Amino acid sequence: MPIIGAEDAAQLRDVFAQQLARDITLVHYTQRASRLIVPGVVPCATCRDNLELLEELVGLSGHLALEVHDFKAEAELAAQRGIEKIPATVVRGADGSERARFFGVPSGYEFTTLLEDILDVGGSGPQLSPETSAALAGLDDDVHIQVFVTPTCPYCPAAVRMGHKLALGSEKVVADMVMATEFPQLSQRYGVMAVPKIVINETRSFEGAVAEDLFVEQVVNASAGAEPPSGTLTDD
Repeated sequence: MPIIGAEDAAQLRDVFAQQLARDITLVHYTQRASRLIVPGVVPCATCRDNLELLEELVGLSGHLALEVHDFKAEAELAAQRGIEKIPATVVRGADGSERARFFGVPSGYEFTTLLEDILDVGGSGPQLSPETSAALAGLDDDVHIQVFVTPTCPYCPAAVRMGHKLALGSEKVVADMVMATEFPQLSQRYGVMAVPKIVINETRSFEGAVAEDLFVEQVVNASAGAEPPSGTLTDD
C-alpha cells in the first residue's frame, strides 16, 4: 500500500511540474534488509519505510532522482560525508553540496519540510532576508545546527526550515533535522525535553521556533566562538 495517497500524489505532481526548474538528487543512506541476525548489529527499524517514502516521492517528477548508499557496506563514504546515523536523507544543493540533512524519517509535519527544501533547490533558492544573507557571508567558522523534532510537532518545521535555508545559503553551515523519537540516546545526550530543540556547534542550545533574526544571531555567535547565553530562548 502506497505511503503517499493518490490525491496527495496528484497534487505533488502538479506542484513539481509548475515549480521545479532543475534536476534534484536526494541522497539516502540506509541499511539493506537482511534475514540474517548478526550479533552486535542493531537493525534499523525505520530504514525500510524511509526508503519506500523517498522512492514514491521521486517517482512523482522527472526532475527528482534518488541516490541510495548502504551505510554499512559504504562506511568510508558515509564517514567522509559526515553521516554517522541512519536513516539519513540529504537534499543535494544546486551547487552539489550536501548540507541540508534529515536524520530519521521525514514524516508527519516534517514531510512538508522535505518538500519545501526540494522546491528551494529546484526553484529560485532559499528566500533569506538581506540581513541574513549578509550575516552568512560574514561567518567566521563552520556551524553545525541540529534541530530535534517529533512528527506531531507543528512548530518544528519552521525551525528545521530555518536551519536548512541557512545551510543551502552558506557553505559554512550544515543543518540537520533529527527525529528525537528515533535517536533516543542522542536526545538524552542533549537533554531534549521539548521540541523543537536547536543545538549549535555543541556549545549552545535553545528551544522554540524563534524568529529568523534571533536564530541567525545564535548562528553568528557560535561561528565567532562567543560565550553562549544563560537561559533559553523561547518564541512567545
